[in-house]
Amino acid sequence: MDQVILVLGWLGIYAPVALGTIGSSIGCTLAGQAAAGALLDVESGYGKYIGMAAMPSTQAILGIVIMFSLNREVTVTNGAALAAIGLLSGVAMLVNGIYQGRCLVSAIEASKNKTEIFGMSLAPAAIVEGFAVFAFVFALVLSSSLPG
Repeated sequence: MDQVILVLGWLGIYAPVALGTIGSSIGCTLAGQAAAGALLDVESGYGKYIGMAAMPSTQAILGIVIMFSLNREVTVTNGAALAAIGLLSGVAMLVNGIYQGRCLVSAIEASKNKTEIFGMSLAPAAIVEGFAVFAFVFALVLSSSLPG
């Protein structure tokens, strides 16, 4: 049983990076595809669509910071906590990246058709990003109380 806890602890350390990167990749892909389509439909302002497509990359960055905060010797005492914090924050980053990408698809579609709402169209994606930040902060706070 101790070996299982140790393996889960190591998975918990790496999970925020792996899952956050997967979420960022999917979110950036969704938004990037919409941005590429928008480039065909607009005469100028291409950069803002490319910038929007990069927004979901934050989840990978947050996952890296969580991984560094969890990185310590894995023991039977802290293995389960490392697994819980790492895996759950990683899942949060994964889902967040995907849904932020979906919000950005809508924002790109709306703003290409009505350019004056560009700023407002980003609000839903920013709100979704805020939830990733909540998970990030909670993971950092919890990791600081772990032994090791």
